[in-house]
Amino acid sequence: MKKIDIYEELKSRIVKNEYKPGHVLNEIEISKEFDISRTPVRNAFQRLELDMLLNIVPRYGVQVSFIDFTTMKSLFELTSVLDPLATRNAVNYITKEQLNRLKEITAELDRLSLNDDYQKAIDYDEEFHSIILEACNNPWLTSTLKSLHLHTERLWHYCKEYFTDMTIFTRTFKLIIEAIEENDEIKAEKYSREHINDFVSRVKEALF
Repeated sequence: MKKIDIYEELKSRIVKNEYKPGHVLNEIEISKEFDISRTPVRNAFQRLELDMLLNIVPRYGVQVSFIDFTTMKSLFELTSVLDPLATRNAVNYITKEQLNRLKEITAELDRLSLNDDYQKAIDYDEEFHSIILEACNNPWLTSTLKSLHLHTERLWHYCKEYFTDMTIFTRTFKLIIEAIEENDEIKAEKYSREHINDFVSRVKEALF
């Protein structure tokens, strides 16, 4: 087996819902699967606990964190403020190349079928947000949102059946791009918040 970053691999499995909420991970089994010692597995567990993706329960084991709306409400309280702030800041610092890539992403999403290309749609969504974070010119904000976006991406996978068309992505993405082109910070911030609100509405349907 080729050398693998065990932390990144386990994180990906949790975020993509391959390990379901509540799933118990066995240190010995994982070390055997990847043909590595137990130490890097244990270290990965500790990092994933800091990411709030795992719960390490004494005398029980390591469990994939559950998804509930109370926890997600706390997440959205942050992203609904910080993502719009990042988008507002990006208006003043985004490059022509970055803006062109945002347009390309949105055009690609228009051409996708959500049923057939769900993972690709999520990847494009993450790339769109990553470009905004790169352009926001605030490394603390970027670092914080990257951590939070792990959990929003996990929700995309967990709530898959409730996302039925590409407008959840494209409607607000197009408006954000227009606001950036108009150099309008207020509109960019507003449409970024709308994007989050659209997402939260679908998540509420899934969790209730």
